Amino acid sequence: MSDSAPKEQRFCCGLFRRRSVIVPTFRGCLVFLLGLAVLLVLVIRTIHPFLAVNAPVAGGVLVIEGWAPDYALEAAAEQFKRDHYDKLFVTGGPLEWGSPLSEYKTTADVSAATLLKLGLSSNSVQAVPGPLVRRDRTYSSAVALKKWFEDHGTIPSKVNLLTVGPHARRSRLMFEKAFGKGVAVGVTALPVRDYDPARWYRSSQGFRVVTGEAMAYGYARLFFRAPKQ
Repeated sequence: MSDSAPKEQRFCCGLFRRRSVIVPTFRGCLVFLLGLAVLLVLVIRTIHPFLAVNAPVAGGVLVIEGWAPDYALEAAAEQFKRDHYDKLFVTGGPLEWGSPLSEYKTTADVSAATLLKLGLSSNSVQAVPGPLVRRDRTYSSAVALKKWFEDHGTIPSKVNLLTVGPHARRSRLMFEKAFGKGVAVGVTALPVRDYDPARWYRSSQGFRVVTGEAMAYGYARLFFRAPKQ
């Protein structure tokens, strides 16, 4: 080692030592903040289209989540007629409000009855209620639908899922985990009406829905493990 090398300074009986560190300059801080701002704008512009994915598959069975609002059910009825499906399956768990006042006890049953009022026949609509669960409700609804198919002796090779807005990507993931690798799951994100998707961050509803779905999808992708059945 060269005699000109600086000696390391130690303090407090050798418990601490002095070392030099690199810190950003004012210009470096500006570049960092500019890059952070660009990244934030990019996320704001792309997060909603990323979550509200549209990737249907050709053929298969048509499924809609029962919690969808009436305008989404109207769109589902139109798609069912346009694409000539044999049956429209409706998933959903127990009602969380108004159940004592309603003859229908699950969102699947409520939405199925709504679809009948919209002109579909009773032979075309099948409600598949799911169980009462406190977490992973989409997954539980998908498992209930798979069990319905198993009980009726057939598992479709393709499932086309209809849902609303940024819930689409997470719903598709949960259905893929429930049905397994042998079933192709397509998804259509029906448009939202509660806020402007292009400016979701300007309304409390849009901000809550998008940020909530982004975190929920991250959890589902990174931490969710399907329980043993």
